[in-house]
Amino acid sequence: MIREAIIVDNDLDTAIEKGCAELGIAREDCNVEVLERAKKGLFGKIKTGAKVRVYVEEEESKLMLAKVYLLDVLEQLGIQNANLEVEEKEDFAIINIEGDNLGTIIGRRGETLDALQYLTSLVCNRAKGDYYKITLDCCNYRSKREETLRELAVKISKQVLKTGRNSVLEPMNPYERRIIHAVISEIEGVSSKSVGEDPNRKVVIMSTNPKKSNQGRGGRGGRRRDDRRRNESDKPAEQSEEKAEHISDEEYLKMLGDGALYSKIEL
Repeated sequence: MIREAIIVDNDLDTAIEKGCAELGIAREDCNVEVLERAKKGLFGKIKTGAKVRVYVEEEESKLMLAKVYLLDVLEQLGIQNANLEVEEKEDFAIINIEGDNLGTIIGRRGETLDALQYLTSLVCNRAKGDYYKITLDCCNYRSKREETLRELAVKISKQVLKTGRNSVLEPMNPYERRIIHAVISEIEGVSSKSVGEDPNRKVVIMSTNPKKSNQGRGGRGGRRRDDRRRNESDKPAEQSEEKAEHISDEEYLKMLGDGALYSKIEL
């Protein structure tokens, strides 16, 4: 972006000084282009004053670059009348995209939104200066997703406490894993850790007091195991879920019933 001032004065230096004052910058920080030099008439009188262009090139702010990029992407996707709500801080900004029919911007579990956030961050940080963090949201999807994950963490923790068995959740991004870990850290009797490599890194929820197997001495313990195996087929369906060591958030949402949480974000 260029800011400029065009000044005419009988004296060239005075014209430059006036231009700098108008732009509010120091002489050494501006560029000067002499458009016309002063012309003298008879007896040395100034006939035409000097005309100068004083200008300065300023980089657009990183936030502005991010907004321009986002609006361009939305236009290319055929999304009209989208509005960008911005909450700007000292070294980061939260941009929430509001509008109609924005499901394509969110994608499956927010994957498209995460990708667009990453690209927007790359674009705006091409400009000089310290790293500027961009957090991108769409119709407040992230707060809804966070609520879903918190409910999921509490539900699975109760299951782990009851069965004493570990539960492995579906792969999540770092932001979502941090939400799970934060909830688990506040629940007594369970702990959590991340395993695997991105993008398939998962959270494992574990009991800090796992149940010990009922293994007796001699043949008695064997009979108990055999009896347990024979009786497993007779157990009602609701008890079989205690055996599961792997549950996805979609399965959890189905267990809660329609409308209990945001299984699908309606925009």
